[in-house]
Amino acid sequence: MANVVVVGAQWGDEGKGKIVDWLSERADVICRFQGGHNAGHTLVIDGEVYKLHALPSGVVRAGKLSVIGNGVVLDPWHLMKEIETIRAQGVTITPETLMVAENTPLILPFHGELDRARESQNAVAKIGTTGRGIGPAYEDKVGRRVIRVADLADDATLELRVDRALVHHNALRAGLGLEPMDRAALIAQLKEIAPQILQFAAPVWKVLNEHRKAGKRILFEGAQGALLDIDFGTYPFVTSSNVIAGQAATGVGMGPGAIDFVLGIVKAYTTRVGEGPFPTELHDADGDRLGTRGHEFGTTTGRKRRCGWFDACLVRQTCATSGVNGIALTKLDVLDGFETLKICTGYELDGQRLDYLPTAADAQARCTPVYEEMPGWSESTEGARSWNDLPANAIKYVKRVEELIECPVALLSTSPERDDTILVTDPFAD
Repeated sequence: MANVVVVGAQWGDEGKGKIVDWLSERADVICRFQGGHNAGHTLVIDGEVYKLHALPSGVVRAGKLSVIGNGVVLDPWHLMKEIETIRAQGVTITPETLMVAENTPLILPFHGELDRARESQNAVAKIGTTGRGIGPAYEDKVGRRVIRVADLADDATLELRVDRALVHHNALRAGLGLEPMDRAALIAQLKEIAPQILQFAAPVWKVLNEHRKAGKRILFEGAQGALLDIDFGTYPFVTSSNVIAGQAATGVGMGPGAIDFVLGIVKAYTTRVGEGPFPTELHDADGDRLGTRGHEFGTTTGRKRRCGWFDACLVRQTCATSGVNGIALTKLDVLDGFETLKICTGYELDGQRLDYLPTAADAQARCTPVYEEMPGWSESTEGARSWNDLPANAIKYVKRVEELIECPVALLSTSPERDDTILVTDPFAD
């Protein structure tokens, strides 16, 4: 059976939650493979709205196994709070329906404090972090001083890991003018939360490989978007993990051969939250209209998203770095009523034409978009469930997007409702 990776192909907020939910009904296992609770997915099911941050989107589907992989950094207190919130909405979450990889790194209180202190004191260039400790936790992971889920099971190991982390962090805190961490209080907090987290702990790599051998369908769910990838995003205004599809295998403990189809989620226009370059950003009535019609506010932060025209050049680039086999084009209905639409086909930089976004930050900032214009449509596309329901100009727009990004549309989403989806190519097809 085919296994599918879902990744955002822009700067995040592309509508992955709905698409993952739509696909998860047909999957047996749904895995989060990177990021932390700085990501947010909003699901609308039968009028009920679920806002997920750490939990995989599959938790709202009965009979599915949801997995938090080792590529994620996990705030244990946030996870338990989120579980209780979702349970209060009538969703059953048990160790039989949710697994957390034993080697998942933990986000601790001092990670968030460090994150916020750095951002507030950075007078040179703010990154636009959410302040939730994601970056510092990943730093500790590669610095080999992070506390992992399995460490919670043994008091002696836990205290050793805490001491190693505090040697580093107390020095940092002193430099930032923060008080040293209270070791005893931190250990007490961790021992209190330990049994709540450990009930979900499992050797995820083993479980998933067994499921694959048994022919189960596995859906790999990414957070953020490829343009926030630590290596291939608009650095340094990026997240602290690899977001592209190759991370799906590493982030759960499976080989790359486990990936059969990569689905890139792409909004019919472009948005971004926080700092960093954005070549097609609009500061006019069209930009305001996109933001208003698209309800462009972050699920996690509530921050207003920056809006602009569709950037085919960038999406072509992210489709290449993630090996995207097909895209899910979302929020087409937001473009209803525009007399003229623009698509960015490339950039001009210092008098030269480029068909990709350069790596250097100063060059990115100087890139100006090259547009082609297309006629819009006055009819509504909201709720369309077949090509026959779409205006001719909307179909032309979708086909032109396919040509420019050099990747076919596999799914087309026309509203937040999960069933308002046009299936072109089945990602789960063998």
